[in-house]
Amino acid sequence: MPLDPQVEKIVHWAQRASVPPYPELGAVQAREHYAKASATLDIVPPPLHAVEDHEVELPGRVLRVRQYAPWPHSWADPRPALLYFHGGGFTIGSVETHDRVCRMLASGGDCLVFSVDYRLAPEHRFPSAQDDAFDCLAWLRNESTALGVDPARIAVGGDSAGGTLAAASAIHARDRGWPLALQLLIYPGVSSHQDSDSYRRFATGYLLDAQTVQWFFAQTLRDERDRLDWRFAPLRAPDLRGVAPAWIAGAEYDPLIDENRAYAERLREAGVPVRFVQYDGMIHSFFQHAGFVQAARRAHRDACAALREAFGHPEAEQ
Repeated sequence: MPLDPQVEKIVHWAQRASVPPYPELGAVQAREHYAKASATLDIVPPPLHAVEDHEVELPGRVLRVRQYAPWPHSWADPRPALLYFHGGGFTIGSVETHDRVCRMLASGGDCLVFSVDYRLAPEHRFPSAQDDAFDCLAWLRNESTALGVDPARIAVGGDSAGGTLAAASAIHARDRGWPLALQLLIYPGVSSHQDSDSYRRFATGYLLDAQTVQWFFAQTLRDERDRLDWRFAPLRAPDLRGVAPAWIAGAEYDPLIDENRAYAERLREAGVPVRFVQYDGMIHSFFQHAGFVQAARRAHRDACAALREAFGHPEAEQ
């Protein structure tokens, strides 16, 4: 399909903008620009019963985790929960930039959502974000009673680099015998090297370009050996048998679409239940454009339906 007409407008606006690319801005200014721009095309935040921040004490650091609750809950009535990791190339993004997405997933997925403000590169290089993801999953399990979470109905999810963290967390959970209901992967980065056909075809002109991807990786990787670590590139995991069922969203005009398909196929070959959905006419980051791109709202509905099904209440109201 051609680019969605509304997506085409976004691409046109981006090409005409006077803002320098992220590699020229540097990490600090790139974060500031992304924080200002992230809500521009996003949805109106749906109302929830409660939103609160937790200061999670982990070895050597304290992380913020934001909790979203669409309804009253308590330890006496444990509910399903999604642990969510925001995108941004491990370098930009925060719980603030993905606040509206998390509100939507809580409301439409009929679950608690916990959004992790993991440490960013280049101040904290690989595997800092992965360590934060794994440790926050352990925290959610260990504190499930106090948080009103059903430990048998925990999912992990994320977009882009956050999808990387979610996929790696699913492998980590498998290795530790922690059951997960679902891994919700929204155009995740899963490959060591960006040498696929889609990476070459969509290297420029579709918002996420090859130069920016390589700049993100230069911020987070300590050296080239890190590319070979499955925590950075889950496609390199030697064995995917027994990981959580997966729902994977890919965008037709995304440099990462080929590796998204490849990961879905690896999971299928390992006997993992997986649903891969390609959203035609879409670009990387479209999940945060649903306030403007009407067709992107289908992905929101699909993601929420996948969560509700995984948690055992597929007919819940959105």
